[in-house]
Amino acid sequence: MPSSLSAPAVTVRDLSRRFGRFLAVDRVSFDVGRGEIFGFLGSNGAGKSTTIRMLCGLLRPSSGSAVVDGIEVTRDPEEVKQRIGYMSQRFSLYELLTVQENIRFFGGMYGLDDRALRTRGAYVLKMAGLEGRERTLARDLAGGWRQRLALGCAILHEPRILFLDEPTGGVDPVSRREFWRLIDGLSGQGVTVFVTTHYLDEAEHCHRLALMHAGRLAALGTVAELKRVFSGRLVVEVRTASPMAALRALDGVPSVEKSSPFGTALHVWLRPGETDVAPLRDRLRASGIEAESLDLVEPSLEDVFMDVVEREERTAA
Repeated sequence: MPSSLSAPAVTVRDLSRRFGRFLAVDRVSFDVGRGEIFGFLGSNGAGKSTTIRMLCGLLRPSSGSAVVDGIEVTRDPEEVKQRIGYMSQRFSLYELLTVQENIRFFGGMYGLDDRALRTRGAYVLKMAGLEGRERTLARDLAGGWRQRLALGCAILHEPRILFLDEPTGGVDPVSRREFWRLIDGLSGQGVTVFVTTHYLDEAEHCHRLALMHAGRLAALGTVAELKRVFSGRLVVEVRTASPMAALRALDGVPSVEKSSPFGTALHVWLRPGETDVAPLRDRLRASGIEAESLDLVEPSLEDVFMDVVEREERTAA
């Protein structure tokens, strides 16, 4: 993870946004270091996109402050827009323009001269793997290629901070993996990448994660730090041909804190201090359910996220 002794790339303090009576973002505070891949993780409606729009100068905060690359967003949002790259969750390019025409258009928007546009345009084509497709209409590109083109256009002017709002929505897994390879490369060049996502596997690529729920910052840290929420509690992965029946059967076992589906299996949280999985197997057998396996596993990010959400909901109640 990059460390920075200089001023953070992004500083947020008590940032809030209301839409009438609805509080979409509730007093959020965090810093993002230079060259860091900072992930905003949460379900739809958690406040991720609203936060990123405020940081990009596209939406005025109701209260609080945000400083991006040394610029106070509310004081000079236009200067912020010039310093950052932004890629929205919807395909943001012009579908009736070719790959090359999109690059030229966005280069002009960013004020690149002919020489800079040639150099940066060539870089974008190579980075995105679009060499030889310059005359292809954007609408005729497959989803993964279009997202790479959108990323390339967002970094034409070599911004030091890049905001990506759910950039891989609707993209196949192979293209998503390639897209994150590009993001890793940009971070390696010193670009700060602020990315919102609801894909838990993508979050593993981030140096640090902020977990958002109901407009609030519920947890913040590295993946390893976030998993410490399970310190003293074990997670058992239960595999059986009847997972939902097993879920019901394990409800009420004294050593079980809670359980939930995990893919085709179940993840069962044992209460603090509990280490024996035998009571789980015994309960399943008593219910006529044969377990294929009961294994102690490392908590997943999904486990962490569900635990944090449940804790937040208990607090709110």
